[in-house]
Amino acid sequence: MRETVGAAASTVTDLVGDRAGDWDRAGRLPDDVIRKLGAAGLLTVQIPQKYGGLGWSSTDGGEFTAHVGSLCGSLRSVLTSQGMAAWTIERMGDPAQAAEMLPRLASGDTAAMAFSEVQAGSDLSAVATTVAVDGDGVLLTGRKKWVTAADHADVFLVVARMGEGGAVVVVPRNTPGVRISRVADPLGCRAAGHAEVRFDRVRLPLESLLGGGCQPLSLLVTTALAYGRVSVAWGCVGILRACVAAAVGHALSREQFGRPLAQHQLVARHLAELWTAEQVATRVCEYASRCWDEHASDLAAAVVLAKYVGAENAVKGAAAAVQVLASAGVQDGHVVARAYRDAKLMEIIEGSNEMCQLMLADHVLGRR
Repeated sequence: MRETVGAAASTVTDLVGDRAGDWDRAGRLPDDVIRKLGAAGLLTVQIPQKYGGLGWSSTDGGEFTAHVGSLCGSLRSVLTSQGMAAWTIERMGDPAQAAEMLPRLASGDTAAMAFSEVQAGSDLSAVATTVAVDGDGVLLTGRKKWVTAADHADVFLVVARMGEGGAVVVVPRNTPGVRISRVADPLGCRAAGHAEVRFDRVRLPLESLLGGGCQPLSLLVTTALAYGRVSVAWGCVGILRACVAAAVGHALSREQFGRPLAQHQLVARHLAELWTAEQVATRVCEYASRCWDEHASDLAAAVVLAKYVGAENAVKGAAAAVQVLASAGVQDGHVVARAYRDAKLMEIIEGSNEMCQLMLADHVLGRR
C-alpha cells in the first residue's frame, strides 16, 4: 500500500509542478487536473474497493492529503470536499444509493458539500434551507454560502431542514433552479472554487434524499464534519511541511553579516519552532487516523484535537516561515505567502478554533 501511496504522490507532484502559485493568483484550478485526479480515484482515496475505490486507510489517505496540501492548498481543499461527500454517502445513504453514487465519485465525478448559510456557520442548527416532500418528489429551497469546490462540482450534497429533523439532498449541478455564484477574492485557498449556491424551488426525485431523509440534523452535520476535520488537519501538516522546506532552504542559502541566516540564533529559533509545530501536528493527525481506522471510542475527541492543533500550528508556522524569508516570501503566489493565507482559513473552516476549544473542554469535563 505504501508504494501505491508513493506512486499517487508522484502523480500529483507531476500534475502540479510549479504551477500552484499561478493557480492561486488566477483563482482557479485547471479542469484537466481535477478530471485526471478524479479518473484515477485520487480525489476520494478512502472509498472502499467494493465500490471501485482505492480503499485506503485514514492513515494512508492522511499522508497523501498532507502531500497534496504541501503542493497546493486549493487542490487539497477539493480532496477534502470530495472525501466528505463520499463519506456522507457511505454512512448516510442506503445500499442502493451507495452502490450507484460511490463508483461515480471513485472514477471521476466531482461533488461538493453545502453546509454554511448566512446565519448558519458554527451554529448549524440555524440552517434555513428546507426540503419537503411534494407529490412524488421533493422541493429544495435555500441559499448556501462558501461551498468549497462548488465551481468544479458535478453534484452537490445539501444539508437541509426537513420537518423536525434534517436531510442530505443530492442535487445534480444542471438541475433547474440551481444558481452558482463564485466567491470573489477569498483570503485563502483561492483556487478551490468557493461559491454561493442558491436553490430556488428545486424539484428532485424522492431518491435524492440520502437514507430517505428525516434524520437528526446534528447527526448529518457531525458525520460529514468528522471526515472534513481529519482531512483539514492533515492538510495543515502539508502546509507546515512546505513551510519547513522553504524556510530551511532560504536560511541555508541566504547570507547576512557574512554568514548564512541559519547560523543566526534568532533565525534558528524560528526554524526549531517551525519544525516542532510540524512534528506535533503530524503526531496528533496520526493518532486521529489510527482512531479512525480502529473505530476507537476516543475518535470524536481525537478528530477535533487534530483539527485544532493542526490549524493553530499551521498559522504559527506559516507566520514563522514568512518571517524567515522576509521580503523573499511576501510576494503573492510564493509558497509561504500562500501558506500564510491558507493557514488562517484552516482556523475557521470545519469548526472554528473557538468551537474546537469548547468541544475539547466538553470532552474533558465529560471524562471527569
